[in-house]
Amino acid sequence: MDFWNQYEIVFDSEWLGPLMFLGALVLLSFGYPVAFALGGVAIVFAIIGIVLGVFDPVFLTAMPQRIFGTMSNYTLLAIPYFIFMGSMLERSGIAERLLETVGILLGKLRGGLALAVVLVGALLAATTGVVAATVVAMGLISLPIMLRYGYNKELATGVIAASGTLGQIIPPSVVLVVLGDQLGVSVGDLFVGSVIPGLMMAGAFALHVLISAWIRPDIAPALPEEVRKEFGGKGFLGRVFNAIVPPLVLILLVLGSIFFGYATPTEAGAVGSLGAIVLAALNRKLGWQSLKDVCDVTLRNTAMVVFILFGSTAFSLVFRGLDGDRFVFDALTNLPGEEVGFLFVSMFVVFLLGFFIDFFEICFIVIPLFVPVARQLNLDLVWYGVILGANLQTSFLTPPFGFALFYLRSVAPEGVTTANIYKGVIPFILLQLLVLILIIVFPGIVSFLPSIAKT
Repeated sequence: MDFWNQYEIVFDSEWLGPLMFLGALVLLSFGYPVAFALGGVAIVFAIIGIVLGVFDPVFLTAMPQRIFGTMSNYTLLAIPYFIFMGSMLERSGIAERLLETVGILLGKLRGGLALAVVLVGALLAATTGVVAATVVAMGLISLPIMLRYGYNKELATGVIAASGTLGQIIPPSVVLVVLGDQLGVSVGDLFVGSVIPGLMMAGAFALHVLISAWIRPDIAPALPEEVRKEFGGKGFLGRVFNAIVPPLVLILLVLGSIFFGYATPTEAGAVGSLGAIVLAALNRKLGWQSLKDVCDVTLRNTAMVVFILFGSTAFSLVFRGLDGDRFVFDALTNLPGEEVGFLFVSMFVVFLLGFFIDFFEICFIVIPLFVPVARQLNLDLVWYGVILGANLQTSFLTPPFGFALFYLRSVAPEGVTTANIYKGVIPFILLQLLVLILIIVFPGIVSFLPSIAKT
């Protein structure tokens, strides 16, 4: 500090925290690996703070304990289970059979194929909870069929991308597991509270499809009768049973055990993983290679999450040592409108960041800054977690950087442009925002089921 005084260099140390946060966002926007961006920024600003004499190195002594705490976190153990379950179901052929069967069942209706995509998207969300797997599976299977039978490109791509993101809000959602850990609330309560909002999202998408097909029959025609007869012949009822009942049983095993208090989300994830293995075996898709591939995907994704947690732990410690958390807390608690002002700013920040970075980064960097303010304002943290999940789902769809759009673009057939996908998701983004506003204005939508579960 004497060095800076000697040369009369004045630096307001309270701005180091915000500059640190801005530096991390800049690195992330350039695509630098998240864990190393957070850890690297933490190291650089810790050194700057020590040189300036405004950072106490004692804060860093808490790092080993925090890291071991992360590694022994029982709640986060649910993440590899749900990733494993989703990856195994992706390879079991369940999505393909569901889409094909439900599409034939609803083929008589105008927009029946699009409606089937919404229903299957909701079912896959309740079994896998993984957005990328759902969007890619439905894009590969249903998009070529919808285009072949005369569906409008914008409607077809929009309904696939939107339905694929239902895995963000419909349990078991990896997003809700991470949010539960960061908010310090029960993941089971978040799962129960998100059921009605998730069904509202799916219902809004289905209603939009039906109304669009009724107003403009040319954009979503019914399947030709000869096609329905060809696929719906002898043995079709057996195919319906085999396609729909197994995933429903798995949903009941996983979510039912959580909702009725028989298992924690982590234990239910283990049951779901075992159920996914059984389904893959029944479909004759279980082998050493497929099991190895699923374990590899699970290991890679889990390792990514854990390393992001390590980086975010270093970041949060240094950020707190530079009084950045106090700066953010004071700024958010002094907003005009108190609860309304905080909700508007926090929702806007999450929505905006969702354009550029993944939900893991948002959960580990931004959400911890909001939690103390939400507690100070006496907000229901379960309700707040659900609206954050719904907001993150919306950001997955928003051009130009919505991740679901990239997933769909990577598997879209020739003739489908990026502009088609961007235009197609706009009505679904508006519907998601409408549902988000409803659950903010009417908190009982979220709290109704958890209150029943506790009685």
